[in-house]
Amino acid sequence: MVVYTRADCALCDEFIAELTQQLRHSHERFEVRDVDADPEARRRFGLKLPVLTLDGSVVCHGRLDAAAIERLLAR
Repeated sequence: MVVYTRADCALCDEFIAELTQQLRHSHERFEVRDVDADPEARRRFGLKLPVLTLDGSVVCHGRLDAAAIERLLAR
């Protein structure tokens, strides 16, 4: 899982905190990437941050979708 964020993004910080909390009992981990450091990601996601992806597909963006994360963990 990859979370695309931007520096000084309070919503991104909140998203990461919620995702960390939701994954606390699982073995799943995620990587945080700065969207501005990746021209392709910046083009793809623009201002639609934060974005959680899995294998290149968007899982959720803006607000954490707890139900989507639960479905991922159940697979």
